[in-house]
Amino acid sequence: MALISVIVPVYKVESYLSRCVDSIIGQSFRDFELILIDDGSPDESGRICDDYAASDCRICVIHQRNGGLSAARNAGIVWAIENSNSEWVAFIDSDDWVHPQYLEYLYKAATENHVQISVCNFLETERTVPVQERFYKAELWNWSELLIENNLRAVVAWNKLYRKQLFSGLRYPPGKIHEDEFITYKLLHRAGTVAYLPEVLHYYFRNADGITGDRFSIRRLDCADALQERIHYVRKLKKDELTEFCVCQFLDYCWRMLPILRSADWIPSDIRSKKEKEIKIKIQRTLAFYGLRYAPPWKKGQYYDYAFPALYHTARSGFRSIKKLIKRRQAKK
Repeated sequence: MALISVIVPVYKVESYLSRCVDSIIGQSFRDFELILIDDGSPDESGRICDDYAASDCRICVIHQRNGGLSAARNAGIVWAIENSNSEWVAFIDSDDWVHPQYLEYLYKAATENHVQISVCNFLETERTVPVQERFYKAELWNWSELLIENNLRAVVAWNKLYRKQLFSGLRYPPGKIHEDEFITYKLLHRAGTVAYLPEVLHYYFRNADGITGDRFSIRRLDCADALQERIHYVRKLKKDELTEFCVCQFLDYCWRMLPILRSADWIPSDIRSKKEKEIKIKIQRTLAFYGLRYAPPWKKGQYYDYAFPALYHTARSGFRSIKKLIKRRQAKK
């Protein structure tokens, strides 16, 4: 059996799938199995998967009813746990592709540094680019430092090699987008120390037809829920700097989403109004608990005045009272 299980969710990518799969089967590291999850794709993607499986015994195809990216990744995890003695798991999106030494360098970085997660740099691109040939020594990062200082590379599910056992009791939330925002920080916490490779080994394809394409969707607000959950998670760890970072990131995300939501005239106005109210309530409750010191440092007054004028003026006049309330709550813990 293989040492690494590579999981690739597949949905409506017949134009890009071969580029992805070819980059995987051409890896310099050969001891892997490739699990292609055909998530009810309506195009020829499922047939392409079967053709690859017929030509390479390392490839397994799972055909399932469409359930979304989380369901596809979860199916791959379950298969790897129940049917394979692999020790490691990697995720690659089916419209992306990877460097020929992607698995080799991630595996070396993890095993030589005795860590449970290795991470590489990535390049966002709309076309195939020459592969990078210069390689650097892996850097060791504490999981919380990586989350704060290199957040984009830290939170995505791909660009990483994971110890399979880290997924014990953890699965991606079905039906959500930005699903990696719900889970990756928990995996990083379980790992503790992470090996980071600064070289580009993963090529992220900006697909306008994908679920995170340019057109705004209400589903993008799933990220606000994920960021709010992360606040609650890290607060229990009593890491003040990380808590402050997570609160700021949540507030900043909500701030950016409000005007985008308001201008999305292809979404019914009643739905937009409902979602806008929900976001404002999330912001209100977060500020009420954590206080103004966690707010994004730029244009604080305009930010609060824009989001909820009444709370802004109340907070300005009662800032000292809020600080005292927070201290009393902390003293009771």
